[in-house]
Amino acid sequence: MTLHENEIPVDEELVRTLLREQRPQWAGLPLSPAGAGTDNTMYRLGDGLLVRLPRTAGTARSLRKEREWLPRLSPRIPEPVYAGTPTGAFPVAWSVYHWIDGAAPGPDTVGDWAAFGADLAAAVGELHRTDLMGATRSGGLGGYRGGPPAACAEWVAESLDDCRTAEGTTLDVDALERWWRAALALPGPSAPHGWLHGDLKPSNLLVRDGALHAVIDFGGLSVGFPDAEHATVWDLPPTARRSYWNVLSLDDATWTRARAWAIAVGVGGVAYYRHTFPAFAAECRARLAAILADGAAR
Repeated sequence: MTLHENEIPVDEELVRTLLREQRPQWAGLPLSPAGAGTDNTMYRLGDGLLVRLPRTAGTARSLRKEREWLPRLSPRIPEPVYAGTPTGAFPVAWSVYHWIDGAAPGPDTVGDWAAFGADLAAAVGELHRTDLMGATRSGGLGGYRGGPPAACAEWVAESLDDCRTAEGTTLDVDALERWWRAALALPGPSAPHGWLHGDLKPSNLLVRDGALHAVIDFGGLSVGFPDAEHATVWDLPPTARRSYWNVLSLDDATWTRARAWAIAVGVGGVAYYRHTFPAFAAECRARLAAILADGAAR
């Protein structure tokens, strides 16, 4: 499945070739697909390893960022166990990680959504309080989600228009646009910059024994304002969302800006991936529908 114009083709034989050339001791281990996101393709290697290969040269920069910072952030954050180097067949960096057992959060895996929301809030709070160790947005740890919403106004407006005119759309795009503009009208964020995971969607959260077990995929790691970090709570049931909000004691302005970021990423995902990654576009529509339902209830 190709998602981007400049995507690098990946298959099992390519992964085997990379392993034979750079980690021959692992080349004979069982290898199987382990999912693919918008930035990376993944393969499980043996019982205890995960190979992650960037789809484009741009996402390869995220792997280099992880290699530099994850070992310094927290012993609970999964760090790479091998840093693969570019080759003629695969011209960007790639990585191998420890495999972490767990399942995505859902009605069949989470035992208590309120507790799940509280645990996620605690993990986010811990990351946001971690010392920056000299890291800055201008030092290669930027990213649109850590800045003010106004910086994204142009492409969000285009995505809203795309969603409004798309055949078969059932979303109240006018309401979404009003809420987006309400955030633009607010004063800029006043919270200090901190570490941000950048993409806390359910597929980057692992559940074990009914509870949050791990946060994975730090490719969106950045330094910036925390508002956008909270956007993915609309991917969770309302009970988890309320619990998350209460544990972090977030105010109405933060809620408004976080909702705006959730709208931005949602409409952007629908517009960009509608034809190339329908399953992901459907996830974005579900997020937008949750925002609309939540807004009607408030």
